[in-house]
Amino acid sequence: MNDDSDYYAILGVPQDATEAAIRDAFINLLPQFPQDVSEQDNPAYGRLLTAYKVLSDTERRATYDSLLRETAVSPLNITIQASKDQLQLSKEAQIVYLLIDILPPAAKTQTQRPLNLSLVIDRSTSMKGERLDHVKKALEILIDKLAPDDIISIISFSDRAEVVVPSQPASDKQALLTKTRTIFTSGGTEIYQGLSAGMKELRQAPLPQHTNHLILLTDGHTYGDADLCVDLAQKAARLNIGFSAFGIGSEWDDQFLDKLVAPSGSQSQYIETPDQIINYLQKRIQGLGSIHARNIRLSLDLPQTIIPQFGFKLSPFAQPITLKEQEIKLGNLEGRRPLSFLLEFTIAAQPRETRINIPLHFTADLPERHNHTVKHQHQIIVLDNPIHIAPPDALIKAVRLLNMYRMNEKVASDVQAGDMLAATRRMKHLSTRLLELGQTKLAQQAYSEGDRLETMGTMSLEGQKKLKFGTRALLGQTIAALNSDTNDL
Repeated sequence: MNDDSDYYAILGVPQDATEAAIRDAFINLLPQFPQDVSEQDNPAYGRLLTAYKVLSDTERRATYDSLLRETAVSPLNITIQASKDQLQLSKEAQIVYLLIDILPPAAKTQTQRPLNLSLVIDRSTSMKGERLDHVKKALEILIDKLAPDDIISIISFSDRAEVVVPSQPASDKQALLTKTRTIFTSGGTEIYQGLSAGMKELRQAPLPQHTNHLILLTDGHTYGDADLCVDLAQKAARLNIGFSAFGIGSEWDDQFLDKLVAPSGSQSQYIETPDQIINYLQKRIQGLGSIHARNIRLSLDLPQTIIPQFGFKLSPFAQPITLKEQEIKLGNLEGRRPLSFLLEFTIAAQPRETRINIPLHFTADLPERHNHTVKHQHQIIVLDNPIHIAPPDALIKAVRLLNMYRMNEKVASDVQAGDMLAATRRMKHLSTRLLELGQTKLAQQAYSEGDRLETMGTMSLEGQKKLKFGTRALLGQTIAALNSDTNDL
């Protein structure tokens, strides 16, 4: 729809404009035309008058909005690839994978909002030395890269929180740098104190006008407040505030950080050595600085014959997806890389030929459209003699790597259940699979942990994290390489 027929564009108002805003826009545009102008003599005036008449009438506006949605070209370009588009008649349940890519708009990058960023830094005693030194260096680099209209706050916490930098524009960089140098270690780790203070500072800025994000850096377990932290993350997500979390070293709780970032579809990451802190933070800020669509959600209103089993985000970073809610939080569409994710479904036994529809409803917040919805329906046909078509290479590779990640996760379940024989056998098998892929370091780590399980009945904390986040990273790296190859064609 061009500007001549887009009534919102004619009046210069967004599609969620109030009646008052529409009326004010019409009144402000009237002085452009002579008082005795007519619709017949001046087509531009006629278009303005028609736009106002339609959008100021509730029923006519609703009809027009419906037409607009049907004819609009969606800024979200979504592609869906299935492991099988045809299924064999069967008395057993079958598994189907969907690889879904949400691509950035080809034409132009959307207008970017300034950042509203809160950095929440663990300053407990265990952060003393190299860890805190590298965090301070990372803060210096990040502050230097912020634009003057970006807003930043910095919180340090142990068993209480301190607002090192209150919410303010990043204009006086020297003053900000001076304040970061006052962070010193002491006390234990109570993450809720830091998150709560960070949220309070973020809410000092007008949230709708910014990209709002809290970044947590910690090296330890929180004590007694994990549920409060997750509850706060859920409340933040409802305000369109994202949480990212970075664990330094091996003592922190990876399952807790995964739960913390899940409500906003953001990232949790393992930082093995302090010198990696700068690189990881730079990448996260870079992604937040170029967002095409925010708060992307997938609604699954599935028939009873289809059960979602597992979800995994592959790009722009690798992260498990929580499928417990009907609406799946996918996060933002960042940078020039697609938002790619893999879904696993179980299809119930199908003894008769039929068609199975998988409805996929995507909703996103765009600069010009709030709660923009794109509806897809993927169809699978059940036949007596289906045609076998090989799945796409990207999907095959993603599923293989996902199975390795899940194999490592199942080891932890075996250990928790006390089944050391199964855990050891699974870990040795993972070592072989990693070696076949050419991932020598990860394969050696898996083999070493297999020996440790066999002799000591436990895994090392460092080994657990290296394997969990190492196999997770393989998924993201593979998809990134495949997307790069596609873009080069």
